[in-house]
Amino acid sequence: MPTYAAPVKDMQFLLHDLLKISEADIPGYSDLDRSFTEAILDEAAKVSQEILTPLNVVGDAEGCHLENGVVRTPKGFKAAFRTLSEGGWMSLDAAPDYGGQGLPYLMHTAVNESFVSANMAFNMYQGLTHGAYSAILVHGTEEQKAKWLPKLVTCEWTGTMNLTEPHCGTDLGLLRTKAEPQADGSYKITGQKIFISAGDHDMAENIVHLVLAKAPGGGEGTKGISLFIVPKVMVNDDGSLGDRNAVSVGKVEEKMGIHGNATCVMNYDGATGWLLGELHKGMKAMFTMMNEARLGVALQGYAVAEAAYQNAVAYAKDRLQGRDVTGVKNPTGPADPLIVHPDIRRNLMEQKSFVEGARALTYWGATLIDRAHQGDAAADGLIGLLTPVLKGFQTDKGFEMAVQAQQVFGGHGYIEETGMSQFVRDARIAQIYEGANGVQALDLVGRKLATDGGKHVMAFFEMVKAECKAHDGDDRMAGFVEPLKAASKQMQAAGMFFMQNGMKNPNAALAGSYDFMHLMGHVCLGLMWTRMAKAAYTALDAGAEDRAFYDTKIATGRFYMARQLPACAAHLARIESGADPVMALAAEAF
Repeated sequence: MPTYAAPVKDMQFLLHDLLKISEADIPGYSDLDRSFTEAILDEAAKVSQEILTPLNVVGDAEGCHLENGVVRTPKGFKAAFRTLSEGGWMSLDAAPDYGGQGLPYLMHTAVNESFVSANMAFNMYQGLTHGAYSAILVHGTEEQKAKWLPKLVTCEWTGTMNLTEPHCGTDLGLLRTKAEPQADGSYKITGQKIFISAGDHDMAENIVHLVLAKAPGGGEGTKGISLFIVPKVMVNDDGSLGDRNAVSVGKVEEKMGIHGNATCVMNYDGATGWLLGELHKGMKAMFTMMNEARLGVALQGYAVAEAAYQNAVAYAKDRLQGRDVTGVKNPTGPADPLIVHPDIRRNLMEQKSFVEGARALTYWGATLIDRAHQGDAAADGLIGLLTPVLKGFQTDKGFEMAVQAQQVFGGHGYIEETGMSQFVRDARIAQIYEGANGVQALDLVGRKLATDGGKHVMAFFEMVKAECKAHDGDDRMAGFVEPLKAASKQMQAAGMFFMQNGMKNPNAALAGSYDFMHLMGHVCLGLMWTRMAKAAYTALDAGAEDRAFYDTKIATGRFYMARQLPACAAHLARIESGADPVMALAAEAF
């Protein structure tokens, strides 16, 4: 069975050496000193390692089953869910007014990472609930918040998001689910939704579905869409549960991975629902949930890769295969361990440098969200720009790294008993759901670069420029600064190509959008590694006790800058080739 240990030390390095959170001018951050965050992360690690990790294989093997109209979750899930709920783990950053603990979103992110690494499928139940909570908190009436939020905060009730229909996924303007207004102010919701994660299960008393539907008078396309609160079980005025709503599960999908999470076809047959937010402006309300979900999926990308990496390292140190070409390293054994071989080292360094860089980028993104929640427009614009990069780049690379971890095991990685195939299968969905990665790239290039006249991408370039300039005269940082400068210039050149060619031939920009998303992803991780290297040198200069940790951090960063950042040049070359190579064939020629 695979093992997992939460990387608390690295998390603490990011929170306190890199981000210096207790010194930040963000409400709530001054309380986050080292001992406080360590206590939280250590306890989360215990939950992850002792409760969630053993259930990961169970969930994969058993899956979820529809039984007499109710979805049954794998053995042990219900008890674990109750333990996390009673421990307050699902309410860390929720508002105290509704029973939450009021911690910053950053702490929710750090704790969530260890839960995802331990058991991604299980964590999705509470993750989607958090998204439903956020949507109602931002867009609900006071009455709606009082009615729904306290139970969502504790996960006594859970939440879902219902967008996709059999005939439409990304193009939500095509959806057919109808909402008919009733005399009492409610609506009757009729239609079918598919691919609904955590759509039904036996771990909570009620499930609060947020459903996109079209009400009369909304017009065509996405402008006519509204968002509705549709509970599985009706709630009486006194808060007690009443009759079952006209919501049912059509089937539970059999999937490639995340078997422990129930992916359902949901049927709404005149179900009672209530408008959330403004009529015909449901996309605005849904995107509160969707954007949070995309950041959660970005985290899934590297968090699953972290678990896979840990197991690959353990195997590489233990498995004896061949001899070191520079000389025997295990003279008392028949062969040397795998980890002596340069290509295994390359493989593991690619995993390590990606995971640690992505963790830093995600935590920094969480601080931007905390700033945005306080009305910081610049932070809101920057995280809006970064969201498609975080989601698309990190899930693409996360899947790639899970495959590489599996590769370390050779044939044993392809055998189910080692558990490596589950990491690969689970990681794969992150590239698809919450907006497939091709759509993330189109969103980045087609919308986000031009938002507010390009203000936010220009601010990003200035941030990179300032970071490089800050290390003038520090020869130790040259191996970080020079590659980052080069990569940033390549990203700017790609943006210039889009500006010069995109208006007259939009395909010239869109054909390069995926490459641009990855180019920007590498620049973002290059920026993170530059900042981490400086933080590590600062700790060493101050006489840090664990010098090996900081030396390792610097060496890992040097690897990323030397071996991964050069990919930016290839991405730029592909972008500048334009649309012609991509669009050359007629549809009939494929």
